[in-house]
Amino acid sequence: MPKPLRKAVFPVAGLGTRFLPATKAMPKEMLPVVDKPLIQYAVEEAREAGIEEFIFVTGRAKSAIENHFDHSVELELALRARNETDVLDSVLEWMPPPGHIAYTRQQEPLGLGHAVWCARNFIADEPFAVLLADDLILNRPGCLKQMVDAHREVGGNMVAIEEVAAEETRRYGILDPGKRSDRLVAARALVEKPNPADAPSRLGIIGRYILQPIVLTVLENQERGAGGEIQLTDAMARTIGLVPFHGYQFVGRRFDCGSKVGYLEANVAFALERPDMADRVRAMLAKYDPDRDATPDGAEATMLNQRLPAVASR
Repeated sequence: MPKPLRKAVFPVAGLGTRFLPATKAMPKEMLPVVDKPLIQYAVEEAREAGIEEFIFVTGRAKSAIENHFDHSVELELALRARNETDVLDSVLEWMPPPGHIAYTRQQEPLGLGHAVWCARNFIADEPFAVLLADDLILNRPGCLKQMVDAHREVGGNMVAIEEVAAEETRRYGILDPGKRSDRLVAARALVEKPNPADAPSRLGIIGRYILQPIVLTVLENQERGAGGEIQLTDAMARTIGLVPFHGYQFVGRRFDCGSKVGYLEANVAFALERPDMADRVRAMLAKYDPDRDATPDGAEATMLNQRLPAVASR
């Protein structure tokens, strides 16, 4: 009987240099999308998928993440005194219960594979998920829940995949596809950040993984790969043939919040999903539409709504 998936690792030790100076004193994972930080979206996605234990691999200057997942006694007392129960619920309802969060440090910036390996003592011999907060995915159910449901049928290792532009294969781990079944694609091999001419496909691995503990055994002696870092993709590739390995083409729209434009787009897309602000956001965007004419204000939102594509698959 396979062990259930209960644990998730959140590698959050990166410096976030692409967002300087904003990330000089604030972890990039705490950047807000509308009104929630990126890392909270990742934790909520994991909870939806049945995850019970949350392991953060941190670095220096990441105390804001720990504080976010703790009680703020003064704030909670103030909200209760003002009878602002809805706001208080928004602060408390998503928090994991006491004792279900652990923190460990990645003391050297040696790559994603090394960050995952740093969590080995918390994982032990259980399967585990890895979620990268930079990859924000808009859909219900969430990407990891979709993967967990598919994983029950095939087991082994599984990575989320999507088609990327040919010129962008050098930014991703790329899956060499074998047999396909609906949204599952068997992996014959994985290649870390290949040049477009050398890429076996355009199926890029994005920041959601379900892994067996054998990956940690491989990482124990993993040599440095692309960029001089210990690459998780290289370690996963060495497990192909030892355990089943599949890519899963998830339903939803991914936003690369590791880039400034992707982060801005995520804010717009998630705001448009909010009934309390969608109309006002559409009206705001209409002001920046270069093709708009002198349409009366009351019709602007309707006009733009007809032009805007759906922001997520349903």
